[in-house]
Amino acid sequence: MSALADQLQGVFKKLRGYGKLNEENVSEAVRDVRKALLAADVNYRIAKDFCQSVKEKALGEEVSRSIRPGDLFVKIVHDELLEFFGAEGREISAERPLRLALCGLNGAGKTTTAAKLAGWFKKNGESVVLIAADLSRPAAIDQLEKMGRSVDVPVLVPGQGDDLKSHLKATEESEDWKNADVRIYDLAGRTELDESLMAELESALNIIQPKECLLVADAALGQAAVEVATQFNEKAPLSGLILSKFDGDARGGAALSMQAVTGAPVKFLGTGERADQIEVFEPERLIKRLLGMGDLMGIAEKVQESINVEDAMRIQERMMSKTFDLQDFLDQMRQLKKLGPLQNLLGMMPGMSNIPRSAFDENVMRHTEAIVCSMTRQERKTPGVLNAKRRIRIAEGSGTSVREVNELMKRFKEMKKMMSKTLKGGNAEAKLSRMLSQGMK
Repeated sequence: MSALADQLQGVFKKLRGYGKLNEENVSEAVRDVRKALLAADVNYRIAKDFCQSVKEKALGEEVSRSIRPGDLFVKIVHDELLEFFGAEGREISAERPLRLALCGLNGAGKTTTAAKLAGWFKKNGESVVLIAADLSRPAAIDQLEKMGRSVDVPVLVPGQGDDLKSHLKATEESEDWKNADVRIYDLAGRTELDESLMAELESALNIIQPKECLLVADAALGQAAVEVATQFNEKAPLSGLILSKFDGDARGGAALSMQAVTGAPVKFLGTGERADQIEVFEPERLIKRLLGMGDLMGIAEKVQESINVEDAMRIQERMMSKTFDLQDFLDQMRQLKKLGPLQNLLGMMPGMSNIPRSAFDENVMRHTEAIVCSMTRQERKTPGVLNAKRRIRIAEGSGTSVREVNELMKRFKEMKKMMSKTLKGGNAEAKLSRMLSQGMK
C-alpha cells in the first residue's frame, strides 16, 4: 500500500503549510484524499462516505481553532479509519476444539494460507490438523500435504473413491482430528465464481458447521476482490477475511473496502511466501504506516522473531574489540535479510516510508553476499591479504567485477573506522544497525 501512503502523506504535507483549516483547503485536501483512495481501488461509495465524514469533522468548531491544521487533519483521518475498521469480531473464536473453514478462488493463496494459519496456531501452543476438502483438484491435496509437512502439522486426505461427505465424516474418526485444538478445512476453489463452486461450498459448510468461516482474497485484485467477497458472503456465513499477498505492490483498496461490503472483519494478512509470513491484522498499526507514523512495534516483533540474540551479541563484542571481519559482516547482513525487504522495514519507521527503493537496492546486497562468499576463510578473516590476483578470482567467482570488489572493500574499511570512533562514545547498540546498513550500500 506504499502508493496510497505516499499520496496521503503528500496531502498532509500540503496542509501543514496553511495557518488554519478552512472550507477551501479542507475541501481540497478531502478531494485529494478521495482521489488517493479511488486510485488504491477503494470502493467509490465507501471513499465518498469516508471523505464526507472527514470533511465534517475537519470543519468542526473544535479543530478550526488549531494552529497546526496538518497534524489535526492527520488525526481526524486516523480516527476515522480506526472507526471504519472497528474492533467487533476481529478476534478468532476462543471455542475449542475450533472448526475453521477457508474458502476462496484458486490463485488467491487459500491452500498456502491454510498451512500458514496452522503454523500460527501451533506457534501459539495449540495442536492443529489440516483437512483437505477440495476433492476436485488433486493438485490442491498434494500442495496441502507438502505445506503441512513444512509446518509439521498432520494433513487428512480422502481415501480411494471417497466423496466429500464420506471423507469429511471419516476424518472425524481420525486420532489427529480428535486430538486437535484447531481443525482447519481447505475448501474447494475455482478459477472463477460459478454455481457448482457455490453448491459444493454450501454442502461442505452444512457438514462441517464451522465456528469460523474465513474468505482468503488476493489483496492485489482491488475492486475484483471486493466483488468476490460480496458473492461469497451471499452463500457462506463469513466470519472474517484474510488478505493474501499483502506484501506486494497491491494498491491496497481491498483492505479498506471488503470489510464494509461484507460486514466481516479482516482478521489476518499474508505478508510473504514463507509459511511463517502471516500476521494478525491490527488496524492501528496499518493506519499508522499509511499515515507515515511508522510501526515500531512491528519492527520490534520482526527483530525478536528473526534475529539470533547470541549471534548479535557476539558480533557486537567483536566490534568493540576491533576484530570485526568480513565473515561477521556477512553474518550480520544475513540476519538483517531475515527481517524482510529493507524497503518494507522503512515503511514501518516514522517519516521513512517515502525513501526511494533505490536507496536500499536488494541487488546490491545480493552482489555483496556473492563477493564475500567467493572469498576463502582466510580472506574473510584477514582482508588485508586481498591482492590484485585474488580480487580478480573473487570477481570471477561471484559473477561481479573487480570494481565492485574494490568498492566493497573500501566501504568495509570505512565502516570499521567509523565503528572504532562511534563505539568509543557509547550507545553502541543504538548505532549498530545504522552503521551496518551504511556499509551495505
